[in-house]
Amino acid sequence: MALGGGVVFEDFFPVMVERLGAEGFMKELCNGFRLLMDGAKGMITFESLKRNSALLGLQDMSDEDLRCMLREGDLDGDGSLNEMEFCTLMFRLSPALMQTSKDLMEEALAFEF
Repeated sequence: MALGGGVVFEDFFPVMVERLGAEGFMKELCNGFRLLMDGAKGMITFESLKRNSALLGLQDMSDEDLRCMLREGDLDGDGSLNEMEFCTLMFRLSPALMQTSKDLMEEALAFEF
């Protein structure tokens, strides 16, 4: 999957869910949030993302790419990501997880009716 200026991500989330289970995977997403957040603000800000992105191997991303990532996940328009926005963004960036979620929803709806 390509993002912004050509940074390519490989989607390991389905494998992580399979190995860790849903609860373990969510804990790992929360750990990722804490790794990237500004400790004083409890949010991922542009500054904290820029400072900590190298920990994820993203040190070569441009400021515009980082801002694009924030805008993509910023659901409330405050310019930063809270934990829920971060987790939602991570799910949206994983095509396989989105398809699995869609399949489970369709299955649940079919069962319901």
